[in-house]
Amino acid sequence: MSMQRCGSKEVSDAFVNNEQIYLILVLRNSDDPEVSRLVALASSKSIPIKEGSERDIWRMARDNKGDNKPKILALVGRNPYASIDEVFQTGGIIWLLAGAKYPVNIGFTIRTAEVSGANAVFIDSSLNNSERKGALRASMKAHRFIPLHWADGVSIVDKAKDFGYRIISIEDVGSKSPWEVDFTGNVLLIIGGERAGISQSILDKSDVILRIPMTGFVPSFNLQAPMAIVAAEAQRQRSP
Repeated sequence: MSMQRCGSKEVSDAFVNNEQIYLILVLRNSDDPEVSRLVALASSKSIPIKEGSERDIWRMARDNKGDNKPKILALVGRNPYASIDEVFQTGGIIWLLAGAKYPVNIGFTIRTAEVSGANAVFIDSSLNNSERKGALRASMKAHRFIPLHWADGVSIVDKAKDFGYRIISIEDVGSKSPWEVDFTGNVLLIIGGERAGISQSILDKSDVILRIPMTGFVPSFNLQAPMAIVAAEAQRQRSP
């Protein structure tokens, strides 16, 4: 089920049905009285409210076809402000990006994780502040809607094991394809950097190492491509 409630009717229904709303994204300077009512209601419940331009709302909206231009969106089912421990306590699918070097690639992976319904993204990378901001820009601001933590990869793997997660790494030394792997339950998915890949210390802690089949001449995908393949298969398996 979608994590987005799109438009005044869906957002209002979410409040009526006591859904857990974690974030409101609203059109900046909207004069719609129903939108104003919903924003006031969200504020009274201490739900974070972010404003966006018409283009921002349109781009983020699930239902934006034709003349339909929603002025308010709500995020349910995932707390973008969750701490590391809260992320693991929630369960589901979590991504660890271990050792990526390029901000644009990292941004693309954040967006892929968010769109495919992951519960969080952990990034183990030595980017400086400017490069991190570049990664967030490349994510098309998807980081606003998913827990994102910059952390040591080995520590995250160890914590995932402590919480009972299965550890699945994506690397060219893998022996299974994505469609041979079970992605249901609580899973930490790991993808490595563009050059060195996943460290041996993390591979040694993995329960499964899978490999994306390649039949062309060039022997590797760009970073976000194998992630998207696995994310789509995981989403398929976990769909009701």
